[in-house]
Amino acid sequence: MHLKFLMTNPQPASSDAAPADKAAELQRAFAMFNQVSAELTQAYETLQGKVASLTEELAVANGELRRQYREKEALSERLSSLLDALPAGVVLLDASARVAAVNPAAIEMFGEQVLGAHWGDVVNRCLEPTLTIGEWMLGESRLSIAESALPSGDGKILLLHDISTAQRMKEELERSQRLAAMGEMAASLAHQLRTPLAAALLYASNLGQPGMSEEARARFSDKATGQLRRLERLIQDVLLFARGESIGADVIVASELLAEAAQTMEPLMREQGVDFVVLDDCLDGRLVGSRKALFGALVNLLENALQATPAAGKICLGGNFSGESLRFSVRDTGPGIPPEKRDRIFEPFYTTKGQGTGLGLAIALGVARAHGGTIEISPSVADGAEFVMTLPAGVATTEVDQ
Repeated sequence: MHLKFLMTNPQPASSDAAPADKAAELQRAFAMFNQVSAELTQAYETLQGKVASLTEELAVANGELRRQYREKEALSERLSSLLDALPAGVVLLDASARVAAVNPAAIEMFGEQVLGAHWGDVVNRCLEPTLTIGEWMLGESRLSIAESALPSGDGKILLLHDISTAQRMKEELERSQRLAAMGEMAASLAHQLRTPLAAALLYASNLGQPGMSEEARARFSDKATGQLRRLERLIQDVLLFARGESIGADVIVASELLAEAAQTMEPLMREQGVDFVVLDDCLDGRLVGSRKALFGALVNLLENALQATPAAGKICLGGNFSGESLRFSVRDTGPGIPPEKRDRIFEPFYTTKGQGTGLGLAIALGVARAHGGTIEISPSVADGAEFVMTLPAGVATTEVDQ
């Protein structure tokens, strides 16, 4: 049996298959394109919305900036108007202490040439220092100059007040107060004058008695002289208080003033058996004013302490220099000052002693105030009393960057 294999050629695929596949691919690509196009359209619409929102926000922000600018411009105009109308002088200094801007009041004080000038040169040319820190003389006018650093730290602003009228009123008030105090205490003063005068006349009358020994005559003569000296001191105190202190321009080394007062009082302290201690921490501190007046004020405080301190007591005279001020203190171990009398202790003619005018502390306070300082009673002393006189050190100056 013979098997016969017949070889047959495969039939080719239908010619319609290729176009069908291509059409499907095109359809898929078109569908993908439509999807991407839709996504792009949606993204574009979202972007348009964001752009519109940002445009609206930007418009609002621009409007707010314009509003703030208008407000700042209006505020600047108001501040400029206020500075122009301000009676006080305003000077703006840059970081190198040169005058960058001034208001009309400052121009009236220094002239237009002050613009661009160094403030140190303006001070040297136009201003004279006084004994009070921050106060200067401009011709016949007295100026108070306050300075403040700018927040940026690139300069300073100076505010200049004319205090001439206030200074004159202060001086007139102090004079009126002194005259009023003298008028109120005239009767008491007359009594204080009459007592030593009567004693001096009595001692003097004894000098003419016949048969008196030379020893007794010398004793009566010394007593009469002592009463007359007491009268002289009383009259000097009254005149000094009534006239007030005229302040000089002596340059005083604080340590020397302290030593002079201590040297004057040390024999009296030793005579009364009082331990006297001097603590000098004045370093190189200096004062400007009347040496005689300041010396008298210190001696008044020491005499007041000596009169209040019993034998075997202690008095301490101290001096301290802090850079801007000098502090003199007189402390004693006496009975102290009752609280009810502290408010009156500096009043003229007020005294707790049997003898005296009651003017010593009032005169000392007047001297301290005339030099731009003050005298206070220290509240922290438990035993005795401490009087503290604080004075500005040196000549007052306004600090500027040189």
